[in-house]
Amino acid sequence: MTRLSVNINKIATLRNARGGNTPNVCKMATDCERFGAEGITVHPRPDERHIRYQDVLDLKKIVTTEFNIEGYPNKEFIDLVLSVSPDQVTLVPDPPEAITSNAGWDTLTHKDFLIEVIAKFKNAGIRTSIFVDTNLKNVEGAKATGTDRIELYTEPFATDFPNNPKESVRLFTLAAEKANELGLGVNAGHDLSLDNLKFFNENVPKLAEVSIGHALVSDALYFGMENTIQMYLRQLK
Repeated sequence: MTRLSVNINKIATLRNARGGNTPNVCKMATDCERFGAEGITVHPRPDERHIRYQDVLDLKKIVTTEFNIEGYPNKEFIDLVLSVSPDQVTLVPDPPEAITSNAGWDTLTHKDFLIEVIAKFKNAGIRTSIFVDTNLKNVEGAKATGTDRIELYTEPFATDFPNNPKESVRLFTLAAEKANELGLGVNAGHDLSLDNLKFFNENVPKLAEVSIGHALVSDALYFGMENTIQMYLRQLK
């Protein structure tokens, strides 16, 4: 079954809006696990506008499910991940000033860079995943970097889903099939929600994991975090 990793960046955004430690990021991570989440994802940025580097260090001590750190692999990020040694690192190509991740890697153009970075993480025993779009050349290029998995960037699917569900998922199905053929694991994330998650999961073969933050945390404002996580899990099972 597809695993649910909860991205808790938005919890940190709310905390940072007022200073102090409310809501408590570590307690929320523990609660998410207690409510059924099968992983915790964070995306620390250099300006620490949501998850802070210290949060990552603190979370490492208390996360008991899969800990996934995602971000752009500059020196500071690489050093942080190597010091924490999470279960998985997910590499995204967005620049530090980006509001949120907005594209996948061009794995052909950045092949040598990705090979070098991924080797560092794999030598440390950390599973690697890289953000890619549905261009099959980028999926094939991902294989050449040595990554263990790809994470399909799903914003185009989410945007097109209300108008044409079957067409919106078609390229993602093909990309996952190609990844499966190449022996790559398949994750997915970005704008997945209660509205589209079940359909996506049913149409993307061998989907290992989804990482969901913004929609899930927003839904929790209405439904409560425990109920919301259970609602998302039901879409995957």
